[in-house]
Amino acid sequence: MERVAIAATCELKPGRYPDKTPLDLYAWLLREAIAQWNLRPGDIDGLFCTPGGIALGEIDITVHEKLTDRLGVKLRVSEAIYAGGASFNIMVHRAYALIRAGLASSILCMGTGKFRKVGAGGAEIQAKLASDPSFEFPYGTYIVPNYALAASQYMAETGTPREALAHVAVAARQWALRNPAAVMHTKGPVSVADVLASRPISTPFNLLDCSLPCEGGGAVLVAREDIARRIARCPAWILGVSELHATGTISQHETLAHSGARETGAEVFAMSRMTPRDIDVIQAYDAFSFCPLMVLDDLGFGRDEGGAAGLAMSGAFEPGGRLPLNTFGGLLSYGHTGEAAGMSLLVEGARQVMQEAGPTQTKASTALVHCYGGMFSEHSTLILSREI
Repeated sequence: MERVAIAATCELKPGRYPDKTPLDLYAWLLREAIAQWNLRPGDIDGLFCTPGGIALGEIDITVHEKLTDRLGVKLRVSEAIYAGGASFNIMVHRAYALIRAGLASSILCMGTGKFRKVGAGGAEIQAKLASDPSFEFPYGTYIVPNYALAASQYMAETGTPREALAHVAVAARQWALRNPAAVMHTKGPVSVADVLASRPISTPFNLLDCSLPCEGGGAVLVAREDIARRIARCPAWILGVSELHATGTISQHETLAHSGARETGAEVFAMSRMTPRDIDVIQAYDAFSFCPLMVLDDLGFGRDEGGAAGLAMSGAFEPGGRLPLNTFGGLLSYGHTGEAAGMSLLVEGARQVMQEAGPTQTKASTALVHCYGGMFSEHSTLILSREI
């Protein structure tokens, strides 16, 4: 069976691009990736991307066809895939399976996002995307209170203190201060007291517990061994992949205190023959500050250290800590690029292993990337390694 790796990464700087359509962002990203990567004609024979304009409510499900035209090549695989924040891990999973089966050689996985401001009609669009149309949306449900409800149950059942959530936001900002591409790079550090004193949003969240809406995108190239070794000095080898698709709306969850990471974590650790102790760095989707804590608990991290809350409050997630978390600044301080946000975590996880993370580089040789989509509906976990 073919060995498979992430061979290259590319990312647009997060920000606001009012003059660019979702397709414009894709075209820009494609030009940047091709310019940066050492490709030969025919290296790419597959393409996965997210539909354009999802967070705007203007969905283009044929964007993969438009991008295939721009590539100017015939592809063995080309399709649009969408599972919220988990989309890109799932793309890698699909690419891994196809390449291992000999059905493709190298698949380009891409995503861009435009995040409409809440006050510009974005709140209603996002609520409709994340709510049951009969049993949730008519009663005023919205994404932030839904997450706050989940956070409240998680905290109540696990005994997680409010300060632990704040420590996640503090660590994210510390990493963002090292990352010139982060939206909050120049905004200075924050303390636990700053997080707790920031404007209340929806209990238990304050403003600094919430991710930063912006726009951007990124891409990775998943390739078989010979192509990966030619393109990358140090490929990020894929040792484990797993995904789970559960209920699509928050009212249908059996519990809000746990996530599908319990299942995907067990599978990915078994596949890679690793345990949480073998992981050097983690990238975990942080739309809100509590999300990485719940996911890390479900994945089995910190069980003899007070759980994820104990890790957070010990400083383990911060620069110089035992278990660096969201080393690019996370969605909390790097920026949440709408439907493309999960790509930021995947890119950073690969770059850490490939030793291409620049000012945020750690000593990591292994990375775990966990992303979820919707209201904890889809989950996907990857383990990447410098060694095969």
